[in-house]
Amino acid sequence: MSFNGTSVGLDVHALSVVAYAVDEETGRVEQTRLCPDHGEILAWLHGMRGPVRVAYEAGPTGFGLARALAAAEIDCVVAAPSKLIVRPVIESKPILATPHI
Repeated sequence: MSFNGTSVGLDVHALSVVAYAVDEETGRVEQTRLCPDHGEILAWLHGMRGPVRVAYEAGPTGFGLARALAAAEIDCVVAAPSKLIVRPVIESKPILATPHI
């Protein structure tokens, strides 16, 4: 499905929010660090070419940001960490320098 707007990923922490935005039409990428104040985050998002959609990982900061985004009519997905696709780690056994005889 094609999206012609700005996709935003937020890394939300108690003291800061790191935000990345990709303009899906131009490919322009923007990155910034914000304080976790909803007003500051919304102001930054309103500067993006619309429509804007946001995703962030659920965490200890709660869902206040998701509610603020919904109130501002900004699409938001809060991803559950347990449901994220993670590449499996392939463990290798150490190779001994001398052969066993």
